[in-house]
Amino acid sequence: MSTKGFVTLCVAVAGALASMSGFAAEVSCTRGGLQEAVNLYLAAQAKGDPSGMPLATGVGYQENMATTDIKAGMLSKALKIDHSRSLLDTDSCQTFTEVIVTDKAAPYVLGTRLRVNHNKIAEVEILWTTTGYWLFNADAYLQYSSAEDWGPIAPEKRDTRGTLVAAANAYLDAFLEQKIDLVPWGFPCVRVEGGMYTGKGTPADSCEVGVPGGVNIANRRFVVDEMTGAVVAFCTFGAGRPDGGSGAPDTHLFRVENGKLRYVHTLTHLLQSSFRGNAPPGQSAGQGSRNAPR
Repeated sequence: MSTKGFVTLCVAVAGALASMSGFAAEVSCTRGGLQEAVNLYLAAQAKGDPSGMPLATGVGYQENMATTDIKAGMLSKALKIDHSRSLLDTDSCQTFTEVIVTDKAAPYVLGTRLRVNHNKIAEVEILWTTTGYWLFNADAYLQYSSAEDWGPIAPEKRDTRGTLVAAANAYLDAFLEQKIDLVPWGFPCVRVEGGMYTGKGTPADSCEVGVPGGVNIANRRFVVDEMTGAVVAFCTFGAGRPDGGSGAPDTHLFRVENGKLRYVHTLTHLLQSSFRGNAPPGQSAGQGSRNAPR
C-alpha cells in the first residue's frame, strides 16, 4: 500500500471510530447526552417518524396522560416546528421541550418529556394543545415565548433544585386556598397561558393576576434545570371527582430568577367549551374566572 493510501485508510478508520464513540455517548444523563436526546426527538417530530430515536425496548409512550400507541400518536405527525425550548435535568435524567407550531393547517403547542435510561429513551410523554383548546393561540405563544430570555444563569446566581421546585409548588398551591402571599412573586413577571398574555411591558407586570381559588392542581411531576432557572410541573388541573375524570392534563413551566418568578407558561389539554367560567375569545388570561374542568 502506498503512503498516501495508508494515510487515507488511517483517516477513514479514525473517523469511523470517532463516529462510533460519539454514537455510544450520544444519549446519556449528561447535559450533552440529554440535549442529543432532545435533538433526536425534534428531528423525529419534524419528520413524523420516531425510528431515528434510540427507544428502549418497551418504551413508555403517553399523550395527555393516557397510554397511546407510539406508531399512531403525535410522533407520527410531521410538524413544521417554529420554536422550541428545552430543560435538561441531569439529576432525574429527564428533559422537557416546549414546541411551537404555527402552521395554519395544523397549529400546535406541545410540552414533551423524555426520560433516558442507559443510553436509551425509556419514556416519551407529550401534552398537546391546538385550536379550540384553552386560550389556544400558537401565533401569540410564539411571539411572546420566543422574545423571552431563558438563557443560562451565572453559576453564583443560580437557585437550588429545592428552591425551584418550592417556587413552582407555591404557585400551584395558591390555586386551592388562595394563599397568594406565600408565592415568591417577581416583578416584572409575565404569564403565557395557551397563547394569552398577562404582560403590559412595565416593571410592575405581575403573574399574580387572575389566579382563581378552589382548584386542586394535583398529580405533580417535575423536570428541573438549575442552569437556566427553569422547572416544569406535569400535573392535572383538578384532582378528579367521584363521578369520573381526573382533571385536565396540564403543564406549568416556570423561569425563576433570584428565587422569584419571572415567567410562567401554561398548557392545558382541555377544550375551551369544557371549562366553567369560560373566558371570551380575546380576553386576557388574567381576566375572568378560570375554574376546574367539568
